Amino acid sequence: MRVGYLQCVGGVSGDMLLGAVVDAGVSMDELRSRLEGLPFGGFSISARRDRRGGVEGTLVSVDPGSSPRFDTVPDLVRAVEASDLDRPVAARARDVLERLGAAEASIHGDEGARLHELGSADTLVDVVGAVLGFEMLGIERLYCSPLPTGSGVFGSEHGPLPAPSPATTAMLAMAGAPTVPPPGGAADAGEMVTPTGAAIVTTLAKFGQPAMTVTQSGYGLGSRDPSGYPNVIALRIGEVHSAPGATTLSLVETNIDDMNPEAFPYVSERLFELGARDVWLTPINMKKGRAGAMLSALVDPGIEKQAVDLVLRETTTLGVRVSPVERYEAERESVTVETSIGALSVKVKRLGGRSVSLSPEYEDCRRIARQTGLPILDVYRIVESEATSQLLNDMP
Repeated sequence: MRVGYLQCVGGVSGDMLLGAVVDAGVSMDELRSRLEGLPFGGFSISARRDRRGGVEGTLVSVDPGSSPRFDTVPDLVRAVEASDLDRPVAARARDVLERLGAAEASIHGDEGARLHELGSADTLVDVVGAVLGFEMLGIERLYCSPLPTGSGVFGSEHGPLPAPSPATTAMLAMAGAPTVPPPGGAADAGEMVTPTGAAIVTTLAKFGQPAMTVTQSGYGLGSRDPSGYPNVIALRIGEVHSAPGATTLSLVETNIDDMNPEAFPYVSERLFELGARDVWLTPINMKKGRAGAMLSALVDPGIEKQAVDLVLRETTTLGVRVSPVERYEAERESVTVETSIGALSVKVKRLGGRSVSLSPEYEDCRRIARQTGLPILDVYRIVESEATSQLLNDMP
């Protein structure tokens, strides 16, 4: 699986993320072309090489120009929904903006509160550009280091604000994001994590550092050039290390105690239609002694977001857990065998190239039982005995 890891040396902002993806190999011409899917123009985006401390990287600047301003986060969301962006890109950008809206609502009691700096079109360009950049680099899963909090105060249209800002702090709390003090414990580091940067990484990334083979990297530069540390974000891209023979999958889980149980089979069916490898329910006891169920699904990383969206949409849950898991799989093959009661399919399991066991397919056994009038358990016994003599005794 191709993964990306963000090392937030100088913090994280939207333009730093854009610089990192461009420095890692995203074409500026292609990025500009893809951004034309936004339902407005008038903005410009440029990149240049520069240094921060001893690190050379890319500084990206977005000029909103004559593009419109947006009064509220819902206005930003509506702009994404009205765009010509690819649906997966638009969905991820909407998720980032909705995280920002939830932070605004937690502060002001209303996600429709008027935006100040964040109302500029460059907020939308930063968010969509970062989502596009990660997609263009082929990153299937994004990881992020702990975030430096910054320190002191900084100016804003609201007036002086502490670092990190209330909106950023709210998003860090929502994601349970790990934080660290500013480099060297500086008391005047200022704002190191912007609300836009926080919204992007807390929505798209998992916090932690994977074991990986690095194949390419890029450095996005911040606008400031402090003397105590390089104001950069490093993006490293490569392949995850899995144990030999293991497949990396995503485990999607949620606990539910307030839903009509008749809906669980439907949700399971939809997850299988999406491509889940397995779906199951586990009875659990929840708070206040209530009986509940844990819904679990194993999915390929490429459909993780779709699976999460499906569970959130089709169940009463308010949150879904996702974690990477490794699964060892035996080789398997479906084989048709001729038996004394008819032709049936059996699933043959192999280890190290050797056939070790088999299992008759239920639907075929059911069909034969109905046709012959034999009990289905007798059908299983006949098929297992005759298929074993044909396949397991004769195959290496």
